[in-house]
Amino acid sequence: MNTSIAAPSVQQGADVLERILGARGCLVALEDVDSEALIGQFRTLVRRTGQTVYLWSPEEGLGNLREEHADKALHPRLGHVLRYIQQSNHFGIYLLRRLPLPLAAPDVALLRQLARTPTGHVRRVVLLDAPGSLLDGLSDVVVRLSCQVKPAHRPRLRDGRWVL
Repeated sequence: MNTSIAAPSVQQGADVLERILGARGCLVALEDVDSEALIGQFRTLVRRTGQTVYLWSPEEGLGNLREEHADKALHPRLGHVLRYIQQSNHFGIYLLRRLPLPLAAPDVALLRQLARTPTGHVRRVVLLDAPGSLLDGLSDVVVRLSCQVKPAHRPRLRDGRWVL
């Protein structure tokens, strides 16, 4: 009897993670994303690679994806977690989901400061499922990344030549 358990595909998560790390700005917004599936892929990926990824939501607080069952730092307010990220010396990726709308002016100012802060280490603040109105207001500092899977262009043979 051959019963194999298929491992979840983390290739798309790895591609998105590489694009986040390679982004030219510190504030990144992911568009066209299934955030639950992506968080699951990131969780599997960070356990394998050791990359540091944190997840914040108002209900759950801030926690490390690698340590799913560990106690989470209770930062129910967005302003508190943004100040924590700003003052932290930890490198890593901070995923923010279910942002409370409308954002208070101090929270928007903190997001702008985080976007412009040059750090000696990699620190990215990633907005998941952010509404378009928020992204339009931050358009001068946010880097938008699309997570739609594009069909691979396979080379085709046309008139004796390979074309893409």
